[in-house]
Amino acid sequence: MKALAILLTSLMLAAWISAIAILAIQNFSPVTLQLLGFQSIAMPVGVVLAFSVALGLLGTAIAQPLLGISSFQREDDEDY
Repeated sequence: MKALAILLTSLMLAAWISAIAILAIQNFSPVTLQLLGFQSIAMPVGVVLAFSVALGLLGTAIAQPLLGISSFQREDDEDY
């Protein structure tokens, strides 16, 4: 059961990376971001998407231990 979970996680990660790569190639036009009056430099859409995904993953990895959220909870030890 654990091998299936690892396989599905790997497939989902590969799909996200592929989707970002395809969008980055198709949408090479530069965009600028504006937040609270500040404006970023012009970057391709794919770079913005990659940074957004990376910040989301990093934020989730930091927030889970701080909030005490566990992604895996054992109910019984028979599966392991």
